[in-house]
Amino acid sequence: MNLLLLQPNEVGADGVAVLAGRRLEHAREVLRVQHGETLKVGVKGAQVGTATVLEGPAETLRLRVMLDAPPPPRAGISLVLAIPRPKALKRVLPAVASLGVDRVVLVNAAKVEKSYFDSKVLAPEFIEGLLELGLEQARDTVPPRVEVRERFRPFVEDELGAWAGPGRRLVPHPTAESGVPRVPAKEPLVVAIGPDGGWTDFEVELLAKQGFTPISLGPRILRVEVAVPAIIGALRFP
Repeated sequence: MNLLLLQPNEVGADGVAVLAGRRLEHAREVLRVQHGETLKVGVKGAQVGTATVLEGPAETLRLRVMLDAPPPPRAGISLVLAIPRPKALKRVLPAVASLGVDRVVLVNAAKVEKSYFDSKVLAPEFIEGLLELGLEQARDTVPPRVEVRERFRPFVEDELGAWAGPGRRLVPHPTAESGVPRVPAKEPLVVAIGPDGGWTDFEVELLAKQGFTPISLGPRILRVEVAVPAIIGALRFP
């Protein structure tokens, strides 16, 4: 945890926050904070800054919070993501939050097992917790907006055009002839990443009709939890 992430209602009008639970345990057991120390903090959806330890850590941790800087810049990327195995999703969601992804829509696909949609990982509170882990790692405060669509074709044909908005649209696919382009940081991107077995040709055709250009990552077939950061890194980061 590189940043203690606070909820907006946890900071009082006097600038003091009182923490308990997981964050208190981390401050006490890992950071080993003492009275008077300064910690990196941020308020969810708002700025980042520092906090001085006023009291604790014991049963609670009292902090005086000073927010004075914006969170890191956004990646300008949205993901259409075929829902992966629940264990993989637990790794993917913190990763996309750490990388500054703006939006994620988790969709069905031909090679996605229907049972994945019954997983507790898709519960809103579970998703929120995973995203917060990624924000704490990256010293960010703004989580991606995550949505779920259980029917691929209706989403692609009826919603995706408006959902994607302006900017470049890309779909990684093993048989594509074009490699991964370098996209300027200011250009919005929407990337459609398939399941571990890849999109079917029919699914790629549907995405192509919505303006998605197939690209290839090379001959290796990657698991989703590897493909997501690899693609984002190749598109945006040196």
